[in-house]
Amino acid sequence: MIFSAFGFAMMSTFVKLSGDLPAFQKTVFRNSVSLAIALALIIKHKESFFGKMENQKLLLLRSVFGTVGVLCNFYAIDRLVLSDANMLNKLNPFFVIIFCSLFLKENINQKQMLTILTAFVGALFIIKPSFSFDMLPGLVGVLGGLCAAVAYTCLRALGGREQSYTIVFYFSLFSVVSILPFMFMTYEPMTIKQMLYLLLSGVFASMGQFGVTLAYKYAPPKEVSIFDYTNIIFSAIISIIVFDVFPDKYSFIGYGIIFAASFYMFLYNKKLDVNEGKQQK
Repeated sequence: MIFSAFGFAMMSTFVKLSGDLPAFQKTVFRNSVSLAIALALIIKHKESFFGKMENQKLLLLRSVFGTVGVLCNFYAIDRLVLSDANMLNKLNPFFVIIFCSLFLKENINQKQMLTILTAFVGALFIIKPSFSFDMLPGLVGVLGGLCAAVAYTCLRALGGREQSYTIVFYFSLFSVVSILPFMFMTYEPMTIKQMLYLLLSGVFASMGQFGVTLAYKYAPPKEVSIFDYTNIIFSAIISIIVFDVFPDKYSFIGYGIIFAASFYMFLYNKKLDVNEGKQQK
């Protein structure tokens, strides 16, 4: 998951460096690289391109919400401080808990619900509600986190039923094909440097995609999601070094609240696992 977090932080960096290009254009380039890498791995290992028939609904849902999540995230990255955009996207573990409770019938208790509400208070410090269009990028960033949570809930449901490269190929192909018409409608000419940045964003996005897919394949989200927050450390450092932009004090307060809520959830879940283990013995 830490490997994945670094990959997504670098992806966000190159997306931002590519400049004021349409989100559709950036998404197609980003996922085309992932598509090529996943295709090569499927051919090498002689695995299925589209997965088993009984998994099609989950694979499609993961792809639809994953695609919308990427578009929202790119929109937020272009208009917010890099670490702010990525932190709002990292609200997804809290949404995952809600969706796992609703759709996978995993129990959610009072302490977990209180932690979720605390995390959203932290998000308000980052969004800084002004009831104007200035808060739109922040709200879109939250929507991206929500869509990512649906996608990750599908990954949780898929478990070990599909190979990681099949899942990445399915998602990448869906997103490229579905977004391509919108890219042509809004296409803007690019410099060689912009194209290189977008290709690099795709390379690092592939690192992120394979990392998170494998992480959720081999461990439940409640155990590994905390490590995804290293993305914010990477993003904050990159914002300062590359973009010479410092998050404001309210953003730092928001980071602290969300991370504290995540860390508490991590410790609480570990305690539940220990108690369950003792009961089974």
